[in-house]
Amino acid sequence: MKRNATRRLLTALLAAAMCLSMAACGSKPAADNGSSDTDASAGDDAAKKYTIGVCQLVTHDALDAATQGFIDAVQEKLGADNVDISVQNAANDQNVCTTIVNTFVSQKVDLIMANATPSLQAAYNATTEIPILGTAVTEYGVALGLKDFNGTVGGNVSGTSDLAPLTEQADMILELFPEAKTVGLLYCSAEPNSEYQVQVVEEYLTGKGITCVRYSFADSNDVAAVTTKAAADSDVIYIPTDNTAASLSISYYDLGYKTGEMAAQILTGEADISQMAIAYAPAAKMYNPTMCEALNITVPDGYTAME
Repeated sequence: MKRNATRRLLTALLAAAMCLSMAACGSKPAADNGSSDTDASAGDDAAKKYTIGVCQLVTHDALDAATQGFIDAVQEKLGADNVDISVQNAANDQNVCTTIVNTFVSQKVDLIMANATPSLQAAYNATTEIPILGTAVTEYGVALGLKDFNGTVGGNVSGTSDLAPLTEQADMILELFPEAKTVGLLYCSAEPNSEYQVQVVEEYLTGKGITCVRYSFADSNDVAAVTTKAAADSDVIYIPTDNTAASLSISYYDLGYKTGEMAAQILTGEADISQMAIAYAPAAKMYNPTMCEALNITVPDGYTAME
């Protein structure tokens, strides 16, 4: 299937937009008109003061949204006056993540929220006692080097994952581009979770007779050049949930909000973090109608147009 570079680049952008859009994972519940043990005025537990340290890897739309969702949920569940939340940004440096979480440990915070994989890894290595909740982490087993990971980390770690259903995404490529022979896999080599996703999709598509070629980049400085190369050589480009390449395929605010709900349950003693399974966002098949029309793509039944 031959397309010129411009058309392929548009297809690449479409493929990014086609990453499964996630429905709300931790949508805000309706206000409770009655008394609740999470109401700030409802007794000793709710009136207790909590300290939470948030380590965010870098300033980024997706990660910012996750942190805000987390803060909103915690404040709504525990009362804004009852929670002292310190948000620290590591400026995309894992060594700084380590410094931040070690400071939280020395301060004996009640809970650490680790936003993105390097933050989680730093917190995981810093303490086995303080509860740690991750968010914007794709695959906890890969991130923490866990063998036979079954969905629950155990110990003092849990959280939420932005992992999309990978084989279902691969099937979308086959449904939307049935004539495609070559799929470019575009991802950041510095993110182990991205490489994991690419590996799963590559194995699945290869088994379907599709030729897959990896196009990796080290950081945002290389994205444009590598994307141009991938677009020129591929019929379709697949981009995983990747903080550098395509990070807005789900609602990170809702993901963070769900993490905040989990934090409130842990802090009030309603839940045992060692038994908390990692929470995932549900998925829906969605498409960009403007781009599909421009590329003359016939969208099969079962897809919802993005608004």
